[in-house]
Amino acid sequence: MTLERLWAGWRSEYVEGAAEADGCVFCRILASDEAGETTYIVRRDEFCAVVLNAYPYTSGHLMVMPIRHVGELEELDPDEAAGLWRELADAVRALKAGYSPDGLNVGANLGRSAGAGVPGHFHMHCVPRWNGDTNFMTTLAETRMLPEALPATYEKIRKAWPTDG
Repeated sequence: MTLERLWAGWRSEYVEGAAEADGCVFCRILASDEAGETTYIVRRDEFCAVVLNAYPYTSGHLMVMPIRHVGELEELDPDEAAGLWRELADAVRALKAGYSPDGLNVGANLGRSAGAGVPGHFHMHCVPRWNGDTNFMTTLAETRMLPEALPATYEKIRKAWPTDG
């Protein structure tokens, strides 16, 4: 049986935007002076940021990245690496508190051939998962069903984000 694909034209804006020669989509988001509710920046500090994926695999899909435009994991400086892991751990805590998933996928796609949609700006994905979350749409049509709008996801994660001490 061969899987057919449904048209997903909404994805072309993302793919083209990520590949534009005039700059990195993540750098544009991180440099924006717009509110988090618009940019979906959930958290940021001096070294790293946590951003909702605008084209999520499932509700709650987060990306953790250094603020600095750096393409390779091994190019992170010690402060960025420590900040990235600290924010990634807090992202896991927030997703567990806000969504009660059965599990999580945490990882990075290093290079375009490995699946990186934005290979020039290193980032890690944190995706909540539930038993049976692959339904017939994903299996038959390679289409994901999202039960929640991005603004609702943003608010839920912000509310669940761990506070300092």
